[in-house]
Amino acid sequence: MGATGLKPLRVDYSKVVDYLLSPEKSRGKAAFFLRMGFDPEQWEALADALKSQARSGEISGAVESPYGTRYSVDGVMETPGSRSSGPRIRTVWIAEHGADEWRLITAYPL
Repeated sequence: MGATGLKPLRVDYSKVVDYLLSPEKSRGKAAFFLRMGFDPEQWEALADALKSQARSGEISGAVESPYGTRYSVDGVMETPGSRSSGPRIRTVWIAEHGADEWRLITAYPL
């Protein structure tokens, strides 16, 4: 069992399309994920890859905040196409107080 255990993971459309894959909002992150073969028109592929990374990765940090606990998860991300071993990335999730799921905050290459 990976970092998130059995917790459901939520990756919002806007987080992927309007942020992680948007050169206007996140130049370096967008360039990285686009170069890895992810496409805004098939945003679910990146959402699924981020969830998979969180399930198989290792928690590298946890920080309490007024809103909940933020978890950093480090691990290998699967990419579209024929890459045999994807890049190592960090995903950051929040488990908000009273919520049964972790919600993606951000992701970036390590």
